[in-house]
Amino acid sequence: MRTAIGILMMLAGLAFGIYAGLWWAFIGGIVDVINAARASDIDAVKVAIGVAKFLFSGVIGSVCGIVAIFPGYALLEWRK
Repeated sequence: MRTAIGILMMLAGLAFGIYAGLWWAFIGGIVDVINAARASDIDAVKVAIGVAKFLFSGVIGSVCGIVAIFPGYALLEWRK
């Protein structure tokens, strides 16, 4: 049972890392910057947050994935 939970946690960590890094941070950062640039009055904070999300998308995705992958790996029973 621990092996199944460990594998599920690792797969969930992989999916969450891809979602957070690729969709929320990378694509969301680009969309935030474009929306802020198209606005009639440019808000510097929105542009800065969008750029920061874009630049740190790899780190965000990695950290979010590792949060669930490492405990899932620890649950696997390699030795019986």
